[in-house]
Amino acid sequence: MFGAKVRRILEEYEQHVNFYSPEVCFQDARRYIPDIASRKNLNADLTLSVLDQICEIVESVDASLYEEHELAARERLGTRDPEDWPIAALALLLDLPIWTEDQDFFGTGISTWTTDRVEVFLRKSD
Repeated sequence: MFGAKVRRILEEYEQHVNFYSPEVCFQDARRYIPDIASRKNLNADLTLSVLDQICEIVESVDASLYEEHELAARERLGTRDPEDWPIAALALLLDLPIWTEDQDFFGTGISTWTTDRVEVFLRKSD
């Protein structure tokens, strides 16, 4: 929400690939954006409108669709950040990699791509 690179990548590839995120991630973003924007001296309303634009590209997935993978996701994450299990569970359900900068996903057996390299994957999926 606070930079242009992720939004540019999403917009560039939205016609060629599907993007997914657990609904809880969008809920968390809406909860934390106002505080983060304030600390960065940014307009929270404008930042939330960027989130709305991203929500039009990234499909929000309800927990009921991936919750059957919760145990496997929690096992893979271990004690790193157990609250990230919805992201891992969704990746397991869809058999897709995770686009993240969060190193807690590294070494879980789920492919990860960072923003500086994700276009390599997206071009291959195109």
